[in-house]
Amino acid sequence: MNAENEIIPLVSVVIPNLNGMKYLPACLSSIQGQTYRGYEVIIVDNGSTDESVDFIKSGFPRTMVIENKQNMGFAEANNQGISAARGKYIATLNNDTEADKDWLRTLVTEAEHSDDDVGMWAPKILALQNKREIDSVGGLLIYRDGIAKGRGRLETDNGQYDNIKEILCPSACCALYRNKMLDDIGHFDSDFFAYCEDNDLGLRARRAGWKALSVPASIVYHYYSGTGGTYSHTKAFLVERNHLWVAWKNFPVTWNMALPFYVLLRYVMQFYGTLSGKGSAAKFVESYRAKDVMVIVIKAYLAALKGLPLILRKRRLVRRRISQREFTGILRTHAISAKALALMD
Repeated sequence: MNAENEIIPLVSVVIPNLNGMKYLPACLSSIQGQTYRGYEVIIVDNGSTDESVDFIKSGFPRTMVIENKQNMGFAEANNQGISAARGKYIATLNNDTEADKDWLRTLVTEAEHSDDDVGMWAPKILALQNKREIDSVGGLLIYRDGIAKGRGRLETDNGQYDNIKEILCPSACCALYRNKMLDDIGHFDSDFFAYCEDNDLGLRARRAGWKALSVPASIVYHYYSGTGGTYSHTKAFLVERNHLWVAWKNFPVTWNMALPFYVLLRYVMQFYGTLSGKGSAAKFVESYRAKDVMVIVIKAYLAALKGLPLILRKRRLVRRRISQREFTGILRTHAISAKALALMD
């Protein structure tokens, strides 16, 4: 891409922001230091009350800032950025990240050499607090109730995932999407607000025949749940509601018939996790009472059921270019067990 007069594709880097002043200086400086120069940055601010917007405008004046008066959610903020983007590729990026200097160059080089039916690329995401610890490499693994976790999460990075291979879909924490694919399948589902929206988009893309690749030589460091909070009420509510919407909207009918069993199995494993002090459920109950957890789950399921008619209408709009059998095979290939999911932070 350094050849003289070579036209390099434009990448639109879309960053949702909500009171991210703690993270933005490092995040934006890491983008400014990229060895790949064919990019634009679009920050969508969700009604920040800190100094975020003033800092961006004064310190990074070439950055486009879209200002919302209120929190429109992670999904809608990304959609606003995508709609304003001019790039051949869209790079979604959390504000609580720092990108290696060759992050974009490595992703775009692989994208430009990929087949036309590849529409998603996932970098290696490592923990910002411990740069040997994996956040995810090659995107997401899916559980039978619609929840997903990062591939290799919490493992020590010893290069065990350092091969380019087909994956299920990337995490929107940091992902590269072909804009043509997003035009084809649609953007993030804004009704999700936050969490699981990348599962949904990725599954819709796979059902429409688009593929995804892991590009582990491209590296980003992430402060996990830095913006959204690790064990907040809001996050727990949204995950418990949205995973059902992912399943109802995308899973085969036979899988949805078995959904109650797999939800219950996950809860059993999470209960075991609380007893053994392992997994996110154990961390959550350290801060919240069992009664609080039950109230959150009940509210989430009531909200999910209230939205079911709309989700079923959206299900009918999902493009189906591959057979259900092939799609089911993809889900099984990139699955995570209830035990692995429940005992993971």
